[in-house]
Amino acid sequence: MPDLLIELFSEEIPARMQTKAAEDLRARLTEALVEAGLTYAGAAAFSTPRRLALTVQGLTGQSPTTREERKGPRVDAPEQAIEGFLRGAGLSRDQLEIRDEKKGQVYFATITKPGRPAAEIVAEELDKIIRNFPWPKSMRWGAGSLRWVRPLHSILCILTDETGEVTVVDLDVDGIRAGNTTEGHRFMGAGRFAVSSFDDYRAKLRRAHVILEANERAEHIWQEASNQAFASGLELVEDRGLLAEVAGLVEWPVVLMGRIDEAFLGLPPEVLQTSMKEHQKFFSVKNPKTGRIERFVTVANVETADQGATILAGNQKVLAARLSDAKFFWENDLRTVQAEGLEGMGAGLAHVTFHNKLGSQADRIARIAALAREIAPLVGADADLAEQAAKVAKADLQSAMVGEFPELQGLMGRYYAQAAGLPAEVAAACQEHYSPLGPGDAVPSAPVSVAVALADKIDTLTGFWAIDEKPTGSKDPYALRRAALGVIRLMLGNGVRGSLVTSFNSAIFSNILQLGNSSYITSLKKVADLARVKGIPFDELWEQISEMSEASTEARELLDEIVKPQDLKHATELFEGDILEVGQTNIAQDLLSFLHDRLKVHLKEEGIRHDVIDACLAMPGNDDLSLLVHRARALSDFLKTDDGENLLQGFKRANNILTQAEEKDGVEYSYGADVKFAETEEEKALFAALETAEPAIASALKAEDFARAMGAMAALRAPIDAFFTAVQVNAESQVIRRNRLNLLSSIRHICLQAADLGRIEGKTPVILGLDPRTSCRLRSSGQARGGRKSPEILGSSPRRTKIA
Repeated sequence: MPDLLIELFSEEIPARMQTKAAEDLRARLTEALVEAGLTYAGAAAFSTPRRLALTVQGLTGQSPTTREERKGPRVDAPEQAIEGFLRGAGLSRDQLEIRDEKKGQVYFATITKPGRPAAEIVAEELDKIIRNFPWPKSMRWGAGSLRWVRPLHSILCILTDETGEVTVVDLDVDGIRAGNTTEGHRFMGAGRFAVSSFDDYRAKLRRAHVILEANERAEHIWQEASNQAFASGLELVEDRGLLAEVAGLVEWPVVLMGRIDEAFLGLPPEVLQTSMKEHQKFFSVKNPKTGRIERFVTVANVETADQGATILAGNQKVLAARLSDAKFFWENDLRTVQAEGLEGMGAGLAHVTFHNKLGSQADRIARIAALAREIAPLVGADADLAEQAAKVAKADLQSAMVGEFPELQGLMGRYYAQAAGLPAEVAAACQEHYSPLGPGDAVPSAPVSVAVALADKIDTLTGFWAIDEKPTGSKDPYALRRAALGVIRLMLGNGVRGSLVTSFNSAIFSNILQLGNSSYITSLKKVADLARVKGIPFDELWEQISEMSEASTEARELLDEIVKPQDLKHATELFEGDILEVGQTNIAQDLLSFLHDRLKVHLKEEGIRHDVIDACLAMPGNDDLSLLVHRARALSDFLKTDDGENLLQGFKRANNILTQAEEKDGVEYSYGADVKFAETEEEKALFAALETAEPAIASALKAEDFARAMGAMAALRAPIDAFFTAVQVNAESQVIRRNRLNLLSSIRHICLQAADLGRIEGKTPVILGLDPRTSCRLRSSGQARGGRKSPEILGSSPRRTKIA
């Protein structure tokens, strides 16, 4: 069984493309070989700046011969049908076999496909892969039609059998003929050389100053750089992303450490690090005692007689020019802050559009500031500081430094706030309000930072929800899923308590003022919808909007032109039909559902089942995420115990019996039963257990101690089990039967106070009894006998009545 070796040698491949390209080559070729009938023992792909390589070990030398039997038309079928079958099978009529079947004689064809040599299959499949390789970007050069990431120079493709005999695969791609030779380092190599196997290939490359494995190059760079920094009493700043990139820029890494000019050491370390990384691909070396970045590490791709002195001199000269720009930006920004303050620096944001329907960045900052002030008490922050921080948090977007290095936004805001003499809490919020940006990002804990971060993300979500720009499928251009997860992590990580819907509505009020590009009818519909959401009259809402101090002048003028105060009554009547239609969509509730979906994904990582979360989402206060998660964790832990599982089964049994009885009787059995009708000791014991458990559960729920509430519920397990073992619910006496069904209603009522257990295991039984989440409401359902209105329990059939 031969081994296959392939190398595609080209001009430099961008570092960011190398790893995926090597994996694509491995996956596509091995899949194609298996499709063609070849098997293999193992495969591995490699990449350097100038080559993609693939080794496939233990490849079968030839594909197997296959035989396929095809059933054709009947012997007496039209001639055209028979000819078509022959063409498809690639046979002549005398090669067909006639067999007798129920409906007559039928032609059968046996198609034999002989096996093919591995070299022939490899040549055919590799040609297809090279011509259709999935490069993110590719180019065509010369007169040929081949496209590759950079000009392709040579193809090495050989099969080596167990005896060491080498077979060069016969392959020609646009005049590039496959061979058994390659070349080493661009500068230190000694020309082309032949190879006979993968081991020979790797060894000769190393002698030609090429390290084939990317992870080996990265490890060499890291170790050598760390050693040089340690020898100077310094410390290498870890950056694994930069390490992987640099390992893709060199085939023979030579690590060199240089000095940063004293004139630039006063720059913030993050500025130095970012400038060197982005422009020069240098690693930063810091002084562990002072935290200052004092030196840099560069990686050359060649060994020199002067041990890299010339290379370092050139790099230091270019670096000085780059850092001179950074120093100019830093000093210029500081002068602006000292002269105008941080709000002065951000004044230009009034001319920067955030979204054409949501106003400018300055409009958005005003909304965030108002919302941060409202949120501040919920997170234990000073309202004045939260508002102040929100007003200056994005001022650094107008700084020259962030214009040059956008990744420093927030961080530079902290430096500028400190330079402006603002409180430490405000400076911290400038940096931290963007967090968390991803699953691995830390969650801010300082109250002012939390208030501004929540306000920032809630404004983003409500704004785009108000203009109906929601994520769809895999598309999320405004990173709204990330913002939603940020809200969840901020609230859970800091134990924030409060109604999200209230905050949503406040943010929606502010965002409605930015709908200046919408027609006046759309604006009125949105205001009318908000009035319904808030549960207040249309004109009262309009007055609130008009009085909002942060309303932009343009938006206020637009709204004043739409409806004058004296026309409010007429506008309400005019759009009454539209109000009913628009009222079907509640922006805040829809957004809350979106957050609940994100929360399910977040809690799934903790091992909490989706049905447990659904059972808690059905309870009141589900827009208080901390309360919701506290309940879900307690329920999840409870259901993992024997008491929890058995009580759940008891609840389901009671609920099923009760539901069937209510369906049969056409009534709704109420919570509550009379112990005087109890006949058995088990029945009386259940009455006593319910009487004891109910106040204990109610007390625990009031204190939001869900673990204690469920512990009290666990005490019902034994009496419920005993009741169902000894008592027949459907007794012959209707009075006894009704009392026992009411007793089951009591069980259901008590169990539903902690969570909607009917949703556990994905089953949602129809619950016709009292729901602890809502009060019982009556509505007219038409005339009953005797001319009286018959009461109708919402969600039940009109003929049902409540049986006490």
